[in-house]
Amino acid sequence: MRVSSLFNSIDKRYLTVSGACLTQFTIVGFLFAYGLFFKSFEVEYGWSRTLLSSCLSFAFLVMGVLASFGGHLSDRYGPRRVLAVTGTMCGIGFILLSQVTQPWQLFVFFGLLVGLGLATHDVVTLSTIARQFHRRRGMMTGVVKVGTATGQIIIPPVAAFLMAVYDWRLALIILGCAAIALLIFAATLIQSPAPSKDSGHKAEVSGSSIREVRGDRKLWMICAIQFSFFTSLTTIPLHIVVHGMDLGMTATVAASLLSVMGAASIAGRLTVGTLVDRIGGRRAMMLCLVPLIASLLVFPSTSAMWLVFVGVVIYGFGHGGLFTVMSPTVAEYFGLKAHGAIFGIVVFFGTIGGASGPILAGRIFDLTGSYTLAFIALAALATFGMILVLKLPAPSSSAQH
Repeated sequence: MRVSSLFNSIDKRYLTVSGACLTQFTIVGFLFAYGLFFKSFEVEYGWSRTLLSSCLSFAFLVMGVLASFGGHLSDRYGPRRVLAVTGTMCGIGFILLSQVTQPWQLFVFFGLLVGLGLATHDVVTLSTIARQFHRRRGMMTGVVKVGTATGQIIIPPVAAFLMAVYDWRLALIILGCAAIALLIFAATLIQSPAPSKDSGHKAEVSGSSIREVRGDRKLWMICAIQFSFFTSLTTIPLHIVVHGMDLGMTATVAASLLSVMGAASIAGRLTVGTLVDRIGGRRAMMLCLVPLIASLLVFPSTSAMWLVFVGVVIYGFGHGGLFTVMSPTVAEYFGLKAHGAIFGIVVFFGTIGGASGPILAGRIFDLTGSYTLAFIALAALATFGMILVLKLPAPSSSAQH
């Protein structure tokens, strides 16, 4: 009876934060673990890194195409149902990945099914958070995104351990079953959006509709900015592990690059999540892009393992901040009236880069035997994004609630 009373007294918004955090932990952590299986596929089937990267690129393309639709389904049926279904599909994708023998199966089992999980893990969870919090919107978004960093720290080493103890196929089956259990439980914690209790405003939300923002230059600038940095955010986590192995690291040490990256990104997520409420999305994005560009210049300039770890720490801060800043920035510029749909558009443009970056980096490696040109190209693209941020107009105060 006391436990039930305590549960009922908990602000349901914080259950939603917990469920959203666990969703991010699972989806992104398992996504990062995929890079650990590159060597297994290369050894067993002789598949190139271009092919293996293309599979991940297809997953991000699925994410981009379905992100806005996932937001629409969440608005209609609630985030809980949508996340439970797509989370189950994601886990099944990992289980079936253990049975692949042909390249097309990679694209169906991983690209399509895991892509379904990716399509909702950000748009549905972060849009739900944005609608339930106002004054602490950025902070709570940062807390949720800590889940991705924690998953990045914990899940790849667990996957590496399972691969060391069991056959890689059995490791994938275990991971897939765990993903299903975690994501269904996470979905049960998430509540449908309700008016923010800390906003001090009426229940009716304000902001722009999809039709109203189609011709808004700020929207397309933000989409271009998302494209400019999201390309790095998908390419580096996928290729940094195998890049470390190419430099002579063992699989365990290389996997720890992701853990270090995740730890640094926690600082980025919490710092930027707190600051975006105070300094605004435009300045927060600049704070994130500087370390991102710096790290992308470190990676091609050294083969010293300790400097690679330093670069990963710098990269991790920018990585974490950039994954946190965009949802509250969209709310800041366009309000909450159509936040999920507008955020989905921005995510779509990001996933164009997110889909192309890993495959192009893999192709560059296959042609040159090095990731140097890939790192330089990513740094140039992120610099272009910084220029756009500097030119981005300030948001109107009427759209921010």
